[in-house]
Amino acid sequence: MPLLVIVVLALFWAVNCLKILNEWERGVILRLGRMRPKPKGPGLIWIWWPIDRLMRISLRIITLDVPPQDIITRDNVTVRVNAVAYFRVVDPNRAIQAIENYLYATSQQAQLALRDVLGQFELDDLLSRREKVNARLQGILDEQTDPWGIKVTSVQVKAVDLPEEMRRAIAKQAEAERERRAKIIHAEGEFQASAQLANAAKKLAEQPISIQLRYLQTLTEIGAEQNTTVIFPVPVDLISGWLGSKGKDKGK
Repeated sequence: MPLLVIVVLALFWAVNCLKILNEWERGVILRLGRMRPKPKGPGLIWIWWPIDRLMRISLRIITLDVPPQDIITRDNVTVRVNAVAYFRVVDPNRAIQAIENYLYATSQQAQLALRDVLGQFELDDLLSRREKVNARLQGILDEQTDPWGIKVTSVQVKAVDLPEEMRRAIAKQAEAERERRAKIIHAEGEFQASAQLANAAKKLAEQPISIQLRYLQTLTEIGAEQNTTVIFPVPVDLISGWLGSKGKDKGK
């Protein structure tokens, strides 16, 4: 009977000493309150229970949703911005030893970085140069969490909520910009058309008979539409000569 008790206790002790860690997990060992130099895992590991205490740390990328923050941009515009951060633990020992709760601490640090960094940008940069803003946020947050054994892989600004007055102002600005582009395109079209007309006039001047052929072609196009309007082309030289002679008569 005493032997059976010893065997049962030995099995119970062995079961508590054997631990299984997943591929993405590492085990931080505290032996009598002192941290072992290197974490263990993955797979089957052995600890000396009860003097050893195992703390499991996941090495997978963690998605952190940063709550919306009210921010005043560099050009004094109040916006509401939310973001998402991706990070992972690269040093399990430091993540346990340097900070009490690295998840909560990283979340708070992300909120502070979001307010501080976005306050240095103007509204136009915040809306159009999103990649630069994200890179700046990632660099600052990664630098601040590096002593905790945390690696920030990416920070993305998800949405920028503007006041209703600012939305209307931006819409008016966009409408004015579209009108400006339309006027420029129209002016360029008129310039190109005038250039082509000038080239056509030069070609017609080389062969005067070609203008008569053009008159006949125009009459053919008008007659094909079955209308009652008849147009007789009159040479411009004849009209100018008649106007000239009339002016001389008045002078006399």
